[in-house]
Amino acid sequence: MTTVIAGITIPDSALAAEATELVRDATDDLLFHHSRRVFLFGSLQGRRLGLTADPELLYVGAMFHDLGLTEKHRGATQRFELDGADEARRFLESHGVPEDSVRKVWEGIALHTTPEVPWRLEPEVALVTAGVETDVLGIGRDKLAESDLAAVVAAHPRPDFKRRIIQAFADGFRHRPDSTCGTVNADVLEHVDPAFRHIDFVEVILGNGWPE
Repeated sequence: MTTVIAGITIPDSALAAEATELVRDATDDLLFHHSRRVFLFGSLQGRRLGLTADPELLYVGAMFHDLGLTEKHRGATQRFELDGADEARRFLESHGVPEDSVRKVWEGIALHTTPEVPWRLEPEVALVTAGVETDVLGIGRDKLAESDLAAVVAAHPRPDFKRRIIQAFADGFRHRPDSTCGTVNADVLEHVDPAFRHIDFVEVILGNGWPE
């Protein structure tokens, strides 16, 4: 049965259904509902901006974007964004999705916490970031109709979301603090872990093996 929320149709292909099942199995309600909102808000921002993405690719990108935070899919060393992107690549390749489409989804996930860059790339990349920015940071929220915001949140609630998503971030990469170097993720650990000290770029330059 087709689901339409705020005028946005949730993809109901076999690929999308399997992606939903995979993510639902790996995540809790917090990350599942957040990921669905990322698809919906990304789609709404795309509609507002005149950016048209392949809905199925955008859906997989949105649903997998935080998979690297989960116990089932997170690694020990690399950035959590890459864990999710790599899992999406494996998933799409196993379904025979063309490489160019796989690349768009991979980049959408890998770059979703990298400011500005995704907006220079294809809609499938840019709109994952748009959805994340709307749901987590409130960027562009005021550009969407209140009725659409209400419809999305009614379908995918966000109780105590701000506090809980910060904790989910911390839980997802606390064990690999060096992976947060040069990313917004370092801010999370500085807030929740008193022992954390971010890698200082200037200190790396001054302290490396070059004599001058």
